[in-house]
Amino acid sequence: MLPNIRNRPTRLVESRSTTADVGAASFARRPHRSSRLHAGARAGWLLSAPAILFIAVFVLFPLGFAVYISLTDWPLIGSYHFIGLGNYVQLGSDATFVQSVLFTLKYTAIVTLPILLVGYGLALLVRSNRPGAIVFRTVFFLPYVVGLATESYMLVLELQPDSGAVNFLLSRLGIAKASTAWLVDANLALIAVSVLVVWFASGLTMVLLMAGMQGVPRELYESAEIDGASWWDKELHVTLPLLRGTIALSLIISVIGSFLAFTQFYILTQGGPGTSTDTVVMWIYQVGFVQLRLGEATAMSLVLMVVVGLISIGQFIFLRAGREEGQ
Repeated sequence: MLPNIRNRPTRLVESRSTTADVGAASFARRPHRSSRLHAGARAGWLLSAPAILFIAVFVLFPLGFAVYISLTDWPLIGSYHFIGLGNYVQLGSDATFVQSVLFTLKYTAIVTLPILLVGYGLALLVRSNRPGAIVFRTVFFLPYVVGLATESYMLVLELQPDSGAVNFLLSRLGIAKASTAWLVDANLALIAVSVLVVWFASGLTMVLLMAGMQGVPRELYESAEIDGASWWDKELHVTLPLLRGTIALSLIISVIGSFLAFTQFYILTQGGPGTSTDTVVMWIYQVGFVQLRLGEATAMSLVLMVVVGLISIGQFIFLRAGREEGQ
């Protein structure tokens, strides 16, 4: 028997109509889906509005106002005039500003690596859960908790030529004279401040690196031991590669903190003798709040902000390149 094909066109028409109905229904649902997306976007903007408002009021507006001040001869008190890029052009001829930049770079180069090395050594000592490890962690981190200002005032007393404990101990060891004036000589003052800062900042670096070390899977060390790796091999080929991000973070914190150094030098040396230990931030303070040249001081601050930002970006790029090479 031949198949019955009389009803096929009808079925085809019905199929086409059904497809058209489905398409129409889906098209009818699109506006509702779009409206839901718009409603979600509006809800997101409403939830983000307080944070956006906070950033606009306390970050963007002050930054824009600072840029405007840097383009004027704004005094702390009195009228001002718009001078364009005059403050920025004058920075190159400001001998004290250039000297403070060079001194800040020198100070940063001196303290950055010791902070990392001392912090890494302390982290090795306290990363395990052996008895007494918590006590040592607390002791090593305590200088950072006490604060740099308090420790700077303490060091002022201990560095006194005739009554300080530093000269007494060093004279007993035959290293220095009992009447050494540490804060009068620029080189000695830099050494004293550098030792203080390394002692102060190593605790924070220790905590950061210790947290990274404790996050390394134990199985990696066990595999290295099976392959006959020594302690040094495990640190060099297991710990250090996995701590690359933490080390980069520690370096960024140290470098930014060194570029913004103010408290320790203001308390210990006040920029002396002369201006030989003036950091960039100290000279900005002198120009803005002592000499009342706020426009020029603001220009210096913006230049410093750009320099610190570029250094941080450079460190992140270096870290990313190192990760890609490791992969």
